[in-house]
Amino acid sequence: MRSRYDGYSFPLRDTVTREKVRFHNRYGIALSGDLYLPRGATGRLSAVAVSGPFGAVKEQCSGLYTEELASRGFATLAFDPSFIGESGGEARNVASPDINTEDFSAAVDFLSTRDFVDPEKIGILGICGFGGMALNAAAMDTRIKATVTSTMYD
Repeated sequence: MRSRYDGYSFPLRDTVTREKVRFHNRYGIALSGDLYLPRGATGRLSAVAVSGPFGAVKEQCSGLYTEELASRGFATLAFDPSFIGESGGEARNVASPDINTEDFSAAVDFLSTRDFVDPEKIGILGICGFGGMALNAAAMDTRIKATVTSTMYD
C-alpha cells in the first residue's frame, strides 16, 4: 500500500486531486508539473501556476502552495522550471532568467487550454528565487491577471 505522501513532502487532502502533466516552453524544453484540482469542481475555475524556490522541486514547497489553493477552489499547477527536477534542459540545476521567465508563460499556455480553466482568470505565484522570474513574466505576458511573489530581502 502506498503512503498518502507518495514521494511528496506533504500528504494530499481528500478534497483535492493531483495529476502529473507535461508541457513545453517556446525553447522546446519539456516541463514537468502536477495539476491540482478541487475534487468535484464544476464550471470554469480561476487558475494559478506556481514555481520555486530555487533548487526545490514541485513535490516540495510549490506543491504545498498549489495543494492549499486547490483546496480553496482554484485549478493549480506546480511545475519544475527548466533545468530542475523532472523538467528537461542542460546543464542541470542552473537558472536562466530568460528561459525561466518563459517557463511561467508556458505554464499559462498549458492552463489556458484546459476546458475547466477560465483563461481570463489565470495568475502566477513565484516563490523565493523564482519570484523575480514571475514578475518578469507578468510584465511581459498580458494573459497573467494576478501575480504574487513570496520572497525575502535582507
